[in-house]
Amino acid sequence: RGEETQGNRVCGSKNIPPYPGPNRMRDCYCTVNLDQEEVFRTKIVEKSLCPFYGEDFYCEIPRSFRHLSFYIFDRDVFRRDSSIGKVAVKKEDLQKYHGKDTWFQLQPVSADSEVQGKVHLELRLSEVITDSGVINHKLATRVLECQGLPIVNGQCDPYAAVSLLGPSRSEAKKTKVKRKTNNPQFDEVFYFEVTRPLSYTKRQFDVEEEDVDKLALRVDLWNASNLKFGDEFLGGVRVPLRVLSQAGVHDAWYFLQPRENGGKSVKVEELGSLRLNIVYTEDHVFPSEHYTPLRDLLLHSANVEPVSASTAHILGEVCREKQEAAIPLVRLFLHYGKIVPFISAIAHAEVNRTQDPNTIFRGNSLTSKCIDETMKLAGMHYLQVTLKPIIDEICTEHKPCEIDPVKLKESENLDTNRENLRQYVDRIFNVITTSGVRCPTVMCDIFFSLRESAATRFQVDQDVRYTAVSSFIFLRFFAPAILSPNLFHLRPHHPDPATSRTLTLISKTIQTLGSLAKSKSANFKESYMAAFYDYFNEQKYADAVKNFLDLISTSGKWDQKSIETPIMLKEGFMIKRAQGRNRFGMKNFKKRWFRLTNHEFTYHKTKGEGALCSIPIENILAVERLEEESFKMKNMFQVIQPERALYIQANNCVEARDWIDILTKVSQCNRKRLSTYHPSAYLNGHWLCCKVSADTAPGCTPCTGDYKYHSFHWCVSACGSKSVYDGPEQEEYSSFVIDDPQETYKTLKQIVSAVQTLEQQHTKYKRDKFKKTKIGSQEHPIGDKSFQCYIRQQSESSTYSI
Repeated sequence: RGEETQGNRVCGSKNIPPYPGPNRMRDCYCTVNLDQEEVFRTKIVEKSLCPFYGEDFYCEIPRSFRHLSFYIFDRDVFRRDSSIGKVAVKKEDLQKYHGKDTWFQLQPVSADSEVQGKVHLELRLSEVITDSGVINHKLATRVLECQGLPIVNGQCDPYAAVSLLGPSRSEAKKTKVKRKTNNPQFDEVFYFEVTRPLSYTKRQFDVEEEDVDKLALRVDLWNASNLKFGDEFLGGVRVPLRVLSQAGVHDAWYFLQPRENGGKSVKVEELGSLRLNIVYTEDHVFPSEHYTPLRDLLLHSANVEPVSASTAHILGEVCREKQEAAIPLVRLFLHYGKIVPFISAIAHAEVNRTQDPNTIFRGNSLTSKCIDETMKLAGMHYLQVTLKPIIDEICTEHKPCEIDPVKLKESENLDTNRENLRQYVDRIFNVITTSGVRCPTVMCDIFFSLRESAATRFQVDQDVRYTAVSSFIFLRFFAPAILSPNLFHLRPHHPDPATSRTLTLISKTIQTLGSLAKSKSANFKESYMAAFYDYFNEQKYADAVKNFLDLISTSGKWDQKSIETPIMLKEGFMIKRAQGRNRFGMKNFKKRWFRLTNHEFTYHKTKGEGALCSIPIENILAVERLEEESFKMKNMFQVIQPERALYIQANNCVEARDWIDILTKVSQCNRKRLSTYHPSAYLNGHWLCCKVSADTAPGCTPCTGDYKYHSFHWCVSACGSKSVYDGPEQEEYSSFVIDDPQETYKTLKQIVSAVQTLEQQHTKYKRDKFKKTKIGSQEHPIGDKSFQCYIRQQSESSTYSI
């Protein structure tokens, strides 16, 4: 299985062409697309020709794609928004821009170049002897099917136009239109008469006669439009007839290409440019049993003495970026319920190496990165329940809170702003310090361990038991979430500059309140912040922080289910199929506003209206994808309840995955969760997947878990450097911790052995894959530059070994 993730920061545009008119300014937004499927949209930046977005979008990529595209649109209140330009980065080029801020020139958006999908063709050339004895040739072209065609304006009614290109030829033949599908099955054959000279050989032929090798077949896909503007071009292929083998047969899949010489001529410089930071990673993952030896070594880490000689600690040390090690390690230990003993062991070791209690857990060590990642995974729901309502209010109200006299607007009053900010800080401080009972058990257990280690190590410092915990819960959890709510899924977009400034001031104050530092005013470089902090120089604030920290660092006594207030976790428009209907058809599908809280999943006619249907969280037995064949609709999933399943279509593939993930997370503790499900719908008296007629029949496919194994192969490759134990590159690994050289060396040998086995399996898999790979197959259509680039890279690179 291949797993791809991408993170994009859409920074900003410059030199956008002015609007034709006296105003000249534009209201622009940017979209992120996989090919032509929009998966993210920034907020609108009004009245600017150099808009700054500063928005981050991260997703695991749920499907294959050829281009990662970014479109700049100008909002039009009266008509459809107009596209200004686009940046399309080929999949094979993504690594070139990985992690770098890059300015891309905007390209014109032309209907002729907006293509995606593939077509399956079969060509057959056969000899025909006419009544006069002349040998002619007949070309039979079979258009079998297409996959992944673009959906234009919400619909796709495709047909194919087939023509033979050559001198004095213009005939074009068309297939039937296939309605409401972007994966049409045509299976139609078209015949073309082709003459060849009797004296034909490869080297010699009569130029006046038609030479098959100089002809080409063109297949264009079109969307049959009801509008007066005519049909829309979806993509095409040009197949030279010289591809026909001696047998005269050619059968292959082709990627659809843009139309040749299509589009208007626009000077590219006139469209402006877009600054992006793209991070793209791709992992190829074997079935889990291949990783068993490495997994067992990792899971044993908490029991190894000293912990610095354990597999997990070593891998964390040799990874240049601790985050790269922390992400898969935390997911693995969380899944097997061993995260607390592992973090306790590495935290205890780090505390014992710390000399000054004031610097405890302040560095970007493996311990701090693992705790950060655990809080992010285990505490996301806690964060939303605690902060989302008040953050939503701050972003909606737009109250002025600037307290820097230099930045104050003329219309604003400093005292009013101070009071607005004080009220916000007070309210956020209160919701945090009264939320201890809802802190997830796993976080409480980790904080308990941190407190005990710190108190034992620094017995003289009475406050270290608090600062060890506050350095995570305040400095690395609540404060960053207040500062950038969009990165913690508390808001869909980056806040506007004024709100962002308000959140920055709140975050700074909360961070200082939580730090329990001896001298508060010394924490602020700015005098206006020190003056503002005088409001909070009361003992009650320090007491509230200590009470909260005491509560969340008490080992495992709190139950998350004690949350009473319904908190909105996700909402948005989607399309649902009516429940309990037998009728089949599009009229059965309605657009509804969906809302998920920690209590229930509901849908409404429009936003703000009463619920038409409410599903309690405890009634959700499984959340799974729904196969496209069920209703010929993409991006569908099912919420399975005791009586029936609710079938829903999301707006795009990433949103479908997001809804499935969050619904799975909130319902994963339900006692009656299913172990099997039906991947297709129950229609016309039977399940489409297993053909069983009883609508109550148990599922035919195992349910997917919410945990996915991650490949540790990239993680351990750093052990290939002999510097870990031979020492030629001392500077690079000078911080590597070796408390017990003998035990560390023993673990290293075990890691190397496990990784060498994995390497051999990878090499064998690649070798077998290349042997079986056929260009023109459904997996690797002709025109797949990404795959051809991959083959070239593999042939150029020598076999890797430790």
